[in-house]
Amino acid sequence: MEKIKAVIFDMDGVIFDSERLYMQCCKEAARIFGIRNIESTVISCIGLNTEKTHELYRNTYGADFPIDEYWKEVTGRFAEKAQGGLLPVKSGAENLLKYLCKKNIPIALASSTKTEIIMRELNAAGLTDYFDIIIGGNMVKKSKPDPDIFLLAADKLGYPTNECIIIEDSFNGVRAASAAGAYVIMVPDIAVPDAEMENLADNIFDSLINVKDFFVKEVFGEE
Repeated sequence: MEKIKAVIFDMDGVIFDSERLYMQCCKEAARIFGIRNIESTVISCIGLNTEKTHELYRNTYGADFPIDEYWKEVTGRFAEKAQGGLLPVKSGAENLLKYLCKKNIPIALASSTKTEIIMRELNAAGLTDYFDIIIGGNMVKKSKPDPDIFLLAADKLGYPTNECIIIEDSFNGVRAASAAGAYVIMVPDIAVPDAEMENLADNIFDSLINVKDFFVKEVFGEE
């Protein structure tokens, strides 16, 4: 592992415990629209931006699938259940962010979610000030699993990606982080890591609490 100069976080499923809520909303909408086997489709979409997600749905369910109506149903239910953006924060997330700030490590957030939604959710949780750079999915042309969003985040931080740790939960996110040339930590949320993830990720941890332990002992050599 190169000397680490910066850390880049994904948001949904890493900072916020939002993926299960999103899955619930997709299941509820799927029943309305008569869609079967929605879980595997949702998992495949995790980490993608809206455009890529819509494309995957059409490829899966047909070009005439009413994606706009379905997506409106999903996002409306999500907003209602999330109480206007107040999402539950993942266990250990704020402690890890505080620790990295104490160590003067620059921190970026790079999420496929649109920037305005990112800011609303971070502000609601009181987490905005931990991040030096915030990159939304609307700020790059190519979505994960392409590495563009992480390359932009590293560039804005001022460090090459091989001096960055990227923390991700999704398959598409891990693929993007690996393609960017960073040190990849996977903290699985909904999707269970398979052989591909074990190959692409440098470490896989059960929680951000374990990630902090990794930083303390392995990155900074503390007891």
